[in-house]
Amino acid sequence: MTRMIVAGAQLGAIQKADNRESVVERMIELMNEAAAKGATMIVYPELALTTFFPRWYMPDRNEVDSWFEHEMPNRATQPLFERARDLAMAMTFGYAELTPDGHHFNTSILTNRKGEIVGKYRKVHLPGHDEYDTGRAFQHLEKRYFEPGDLGFRVWRNEGVIMGMAICNDRRWPETFRCMGLQGVELVTIGYNTPSVNSQMSAEGLEKRLFHSDLSLQAGAYQNATFVVGVAKAGVEDGHPLMGGSIIVDPDGFVLARAATEEDELIVAECDFEKCAFGKSTIFDFQRHRRIEHYGRITSQTGAIVEV
Repeated sequence: MTRMIVAGAQLGAIQKADNRESVVERMIELMNEAAAKGATMIVYPELALTTFFPRWYMPDRNEVDSWFEHEMPNRATQPLFERARDLAMAMTFGYAELTPDGHHFNTSILTNRKGEIVGKYRKVHLPGHDEYDTGRAFQHLEKRYFEPGDLGFRVWRNEGVIMGMAICNDRRWPETFRCMGLQGVELVTIGYNTPSVNSQMSAEGLEKRLFHSDLSLQAGAYQNATFVVGVAKAGVEDGHPLMGGSIIVDPDGFVLARAATEEDELIVAECDFEKCAFGKSTIFDFQRHRRIEHYGRITSQTGAIVEV
């Protein structure tokens, strides 16, 4: 167990015309600020290098692929890795990944304080739809542009802490946290790009959407006795608002730090990972209390089946 000052690096809007190099400069500025505040771990959002491109319908595959990274690090992101190594800063950030064999994933990577990639996660729970939908206020085409992740919910011992990653919609599914909780996770990092407006229910207000995000992150933290860092890409991207609400949550479910804006903003909290031990050894002592003989339906069934 160890203590670590963890930073959540919320990013403001990234416009369609913004290039990756300009975004990386912003990420480095936040990293410098984090280092000045004593942080040794920084968490960036989902799809941190580009605008949230799944809001557009693009029939041209070449146009789609222009939003994806073929390798990591690459020319645009190398300065970020170099600065992280100079500052001895571990980090995690999300990007669109195009594999050498042509697969498309919504991906997040984790590095150690030497700037070395030690973990990779690919988003499992893809929201939205895969064809143009005239009934929506705007498109959300993640199912068109990404494949469901194929790496599962792994954890890595990084800088003395058991860390796991998830992305955006994953935070709404308790299975995400429990899979990592069953591996002893102590820090879950989650980047997100969440529209401020529900494309299928425009009357749903921002307050409710922020509440649901908080609820998911706080419940996942408490029910698995882990710290959780949820970090947004926020602000208005080419007329489309994304919500902020980045938070750092402790193993009791309490919010330790919260972003106040929808701009580039750093939040920090000192995380004492010994605090994970109490919940893991008492109410959420899985070895003593879980009853897996009654949980078969969870992995044998997808949609709800009404039998009464």
